[in-house]
This record gives sequence, structure tokens and C-alpha cells, in this order.
Amino acid sequence: MKIENSKLKISGKMPTEYKRGYVNFLGCKIALRFRPMIPRKETAFWVKQAIKEILKKGENFAFLDIFCGSGCIGLSVLKNCSKRAKIAIFSDIDEGCVKQTKFNLKLNKIKPHKYRVLQSDIFQNIKGAFDYIFANPPYVGTQNKYLVQDSVLEWEPHLAIFGGEDGLLYIRKFLKEAKKFLKPKGKIYLEFDHLHKNKLEKILPQFGYKHFHFHKDQFGRWRWVEICKN
Repeated sequence: MKIENSKLKISGKMPTEYKRGYVNFLGCKIALRFRPMIPRKETAFWVKQAIKEILKKGENFAFLDIFCGSGCIGLSVLKNCSKRAKIAIFSDIDEGCVKQTKFNLKLNKIKPHKYRVLQSDIFQNIKGAFDYIFANPPYVGTQNKYLVQDSVLEWEPHLAIFGGEDGLLYIRKFLKEAKKFLKPKGKIYLEFDHLHKNKLEKILPQFGYKHFHFHKDQFGRWRWVEICKN
């Protein structure tokens, strides 16, 4: 969900992506008619790396795209791993994001038996276990609101941006429950604010995660972490 390095216009003007009505994301057309968070190029960078890693394994898999927003992450995984991805669950607490994800799945001609889209407060309505969980939660701290561009504050959904005062509210809630929804060899791909890397190194073991690896984005900033269940 990167805020600083985006293609948004400044001074509170409508972002060009909303004016155009869609963005391209790893070969997928992502419509924005319900005004979800605009997909960032930093997110596309790590999702592309995840897809490469998954394809190397050559195994069938099921996955969850939680905090799905526009559905861009899970949709790109489905489209680029079409032969291996057997079932995908998309979830978001926001009704508009649920509608947007359904629309984008149809727009990109993903077969209906490949996915389900749920409205859920994190894991509240989620059942089953997954090989992979992709999570891009709201992670900007309200204490850092002054760092966010005017156009983002005016046009993009605050529900998708802010994660409590320190930005870690939803990440903590997610990590507390996520392990129960992973298969024995399952893995989490979690995007986070580069300012939170040191805190996450301490938080992850507190929730029982012993094996994890942090990665930097294309701009040299800490951006995502791979977390293994065991």
C-alpha cells in the first residue's frame, strides 16, 4: 500500500488512476469504479516475486487474499498461476471492495469455480486452511498522517490506509489468528510500512512465528516479509 512513491497528483486533486478508471497490475486490468485503494507499484513488485517463487515449486495450491481491496493481488496470482491455483478466497471488511473484487474477477475472465469473495472482518468469516495467505493490511499510523499526500487523504479510503495510531493494529490482529489458517507447510506474504521492520522483528516471535525473512522493494525500502508456519 505504499503512500510516498505513487503516481498520484498532489494538492488534493483526483488521482489520475481514478480519472482513468483502472490500472494495469501484472497483466491484469484492475477497475476502480468502487474507489478501492489504488494498487501500488511496490505491491506489484513483491507479488511478482511471490508468483515466481510459487511457480518454481510446481505444486497445486489454495490461497487467501485477505484485505483484498481491489482484488489485484489474488487476481494476479490466479491469472499467472492458472494451472496450479485451484481455489482462491478473497476477503475484505468493506462492501465496496467486495463488489470491486467480484467485478475485477469477471472483467479478467477468471472462471467462477476458481474463487469465492467474502465480506469478513479479518478472519471472522474465513474457513479452511491455505497454502498461501497474501495480506496487504492498512498499515499507516495515524500519528504519521502528516506524511500522507493530500490527494491520498482526500480521495482514497481511509479504512484501507490507517492501521491505528502506530499502524500495526491490523497487522497484530492478523498475525494473532493467521497461523490457524495455514497448512503445515504454509506461508504468509505480508506487506508493511518500511518504518515497522524493527518492530515486526519483535512482534512475529511474540505470536509464535520463528521462521521469517524480510525483503526490500525496488526502491530499497523494507516492504514485505515471508512468514513460514513451521
